[in-house]
Amino acid sequence: MHFFVIKSKTIKILTIMTIVCLLLCIGFNGRASAEVFFGYSTRKVPVYCVDTTQKQVAISFDSAWGAEKTEGILDLLKEYDVSATFFLVGIWVDEYPEKVRAIDEAGMEIACHSDTHPDMTKISAEQIKTELEENVSKIKSVTGKDVKFFRPPFGAYNNLLIDSCEQMNLIPVQWDVDTLDWKGLSGAEMTNRVLSKVKNGSIILMHNNSENILDGLRMILDRLTLKGYKIGSVGDLVYSDNYTIDRNGVQHAS
Repeated sequence: MHFFVIKSKTIKILTIMTIVCLLLCIGFNGRASAEVFFGYSTRKVPVYCVDTTQKQVAISFDSAWGAEKTEGILDLLKEYDVSATFFLVGIWVDEYPEKVRAIDEAGMEIACHSDTHPDMTKISAEQIKTELEENVSKIKSVTGKDVKFFRPPFGAYNNLLIDSCEQMNLIPVQWDVDTLDWKGLSGAEMTNRVLSKVKNGSIILMHNNSENILDGLRMILDRLTLKGYKIGSVGDLVYSDNYTIDRNGVQHAS
């Protein structure tokens, strides 16, 4: 009888040790795995994509340096009768206010991308606040419109940044389809990447002045249209209220 009691305890201990080892193996940082196992989460995430049954996607452009191709992008968006979101850095707004006005007058959505394009996870709470407030202020001074969305430079974020966005009523937005246009990919290469990854509710990342953006954008718009996708801005796709975001960054309507 005594033997079986000891064996039972041993089995329990070995079982617990095995589970702990598995959790550590799945993710060395422990956090994501522990959240799944224990059913709680301490890490906040932005919106990467949207859970929807509609065949709908969002096109977005990050604008930090250069503006020569902005008019060409707007012409293509007009040609295909679609809207998009431009995430503008404050220093870009300073340098190209006429481009900001052109984007706004073309009916495109304008969102924040910080004031000076720092890694927002490496600055203080006060610096984060300044980056956001300056960015919003500069955009509003040109367009006269409020800003709803924010994309962190380099895609780098932490809870402090997301908390700061929430305090300013900004929704942080990432992407789930990266064209990698900034690497100099050809239009065909960008298009193949998008088509291999896109799904209902995807947010596509592009840059306003990348080398082959005009070729790539035309091909992407053409192929997505042929596949029956409705293409629009982030604001057309992302819920502004009554939503939840799961640990993978998928936004769900409440």
